[in-house]
Amino acid sequence: MASSRRRSTRLALVALLTGILIAGSPGSLGTASATTSGNAPASTSGVRSLDDINEDIRSAQYVINRFWAAHWSEFFSGRYSPPRVLGAYDGGWSDTPTCQGYPLPDDNALYCWPPYDFVAWDVDLMRMGYRQGDAWVYLIIAHEWAHAVQARIPERLLSRQFELQADCLAGAALFGARDDGILYFETGDTAEIAAALRAHADDTPWTDVSDHGTAAQRLGAFNRGARQGVGGCFA
Repeated sequence: MASSRRRSTRLALVALLTGILIAGSPGSLGTASATTSGNAPASTSGVRSLDDINEDIRSAQYVINRFWAAHWSEFFSGRYSPPRVLGAYDGGWSDTPTCQGYPLPDDNALYCWPPYDFVAWDVDLMRMGYRQGDAWVYLIIAHEWAHAVQARIPERLLSRQFELQADCLAGAALFGARDDGILYFETGDTAEIAAALRAHADDTPWTDVSDHGTAAQRLGAFNRGARQGVGGCFA
């Protein structure tokens, strides 16, 4: 995935917090070739460095925040305000940051609800996924940002399937950013994403995310957002 603000990068694995359905139909996630514009040069192959992941994290924040800032008034009342970005932490530290008095979880990512209102991610989680590609950071951040969106809208709009709705909003934001011309998908991106999601859903024996949904549910939720946009997540 590449941002028109940042250098082009290679979209890859999705974290356990988001998902995509591979389908060849328009508006769903199939493989697509990326283009670049503005100051985003073509992507290059090679070993990803710490500088690379930090650049992609900054790019993901920019893309997702810009989408919600641009489109908020189309769907919701009031003014949009982004969550605070606490960013990277290490859940293994003795002085791990806290949310509502509890240490942030090891090898995970989260949105901490108001009055704290921040998104954060374990550095080991990000690095683990980033070894395979950069989609990991885009989709983790898109999902946690979606929880910040949920915290800003009327309770009547919230789905009982809370995490699946966040998956849907993440899909809407990423594909909406693509439609806005600030994000580009590259060949092979979505196959890697869907494969990773299937490995991190509730119906796999090695995961413990019982509130996020099965692989099929998560794939469907993300794809609904990708196809129908933000409105589809509240139908």
